[in-house]
Amino acid sequence: MKIRGAVLDHIGLPRRYEESRPLTIADLDLDPPGDTELLIRIEAAGLCHSDLSVVDGNRVRPVPMLLGHEAAGIVERVGAAVGDLAVGQRVVLTFLPRCGDCAGCATDGLAPCSVGSAANGSGTLLGGGTRLARDGKPVLHHLGVSAFATHAVVDRRSVVPVDPDVPPVVAALLGCAVLTGGGAVLNAGRPRPGQTVAVVGLGGVGMAAVLTALAHDDVRVVAVDQLSDKVDRAVALGAHEGYLSDGVGELKADVVIEAAGHPAALEAAIGLTAPGGRTVTVGLPRPDARITVSPLGFVAEGRSLIGSYLGSAVPARDIPRFVELWRSGRLPVEALVSSTIGLDEINAGMDELADGKAVRQVIELG
Repeated sequence: MKIRGAVLDHIGLPRRYEESRPLTIADLDLDPPGDTELLIRIEAAGLCHSDLSVVDGNRVRPVPMLLGHEAAGIVERVGAAVGDLAVGQRVVLTFLPRCGDCAGCATDGLAPCSVGSAANGSGTLLGGGTRLARDGKPVLHHLGVSAFATHAVVDRRSVVPVDPDVPPVVAALLGCAVLTGGGAVLNAGRPRPGQTVAVVGLGGVGMAAVLTALAHDDVRVVAVDQLSDKVDRAVALGAHEGYLSDGVGELKADVVIEAAGHPAALEAAIGLTAPGGRTVTVGLPRPDARITVSPLGFVAEGRSLIGSYLGSAVPARDIPRFVELWRSGRLPVEALVSSTIGLDEINAGMDELADGKAVRQVIELG
């Protein structure tokens, strides 16, 4: 079938992206789903720093690639071997499929699926190969999803069904921002009543961590960022205190979530961690990034540094947990949306991300 989508042909083009236009809105051919796959009509897709990091070259991926990894949509066709989903169901697309058989899948979310990670790195679906083409030449998949498009073919293991009462924009953000930031709080930070949770970096992932921490009873939540507008937004959403990065003073927290993806932010997060506390890092810096930190504090003060990819989540387990928090009113996912844009505005949207202005921009595709 014919679809329209945002294809990245050249990595590392100069800013501003609205002018250099690294993403081209193109007509593509999409093959029908294989036996273990689904055809999804994309309803909403979020712009995430993981997309920007491919555009700017911080996370090198093979090209040409159809970007987009945080989305929700409606099942329009079901592969012959898929027996638990039906046409018309709404699903959340998740960017790290789990094969269910490898050593990573046996860690209950602690480590990523090695098979899914390999497929993501090569730009293929979990079952192998590509389903996209432009002018007869293959186009690669972004993290098994490629959601900046009208439709996508994905592996069954890349989706989690949700009930119809979950709006498309909410469902989309559950697949990355909430799963990553909120999962880091629930699965890795695990704050207890009376403790303080600090979040460093208030983009979509960091703000989702703030909201998830606030959903806990009797937990003090502190928000930290370089931009005063983001700190003010976090406080408006309920954070008990907010600080600019250079103004935290002697603040200490029992759980610190680092969601900025920058070495300086991780060093700051470690410095904010109280004795006996946990620093959880979910940001994705450049592969060559390094930090300088004394190991003595980890030993002498019993502190921990924990890496958390995709919020240490198992999507099929954790997305329903977040849906229930949203449904109960304790997790206002809609508050993460800073703006909605059209597919044709995606390059300008990447500029907004790079400028640090956006929390979560969402492309509404209908």
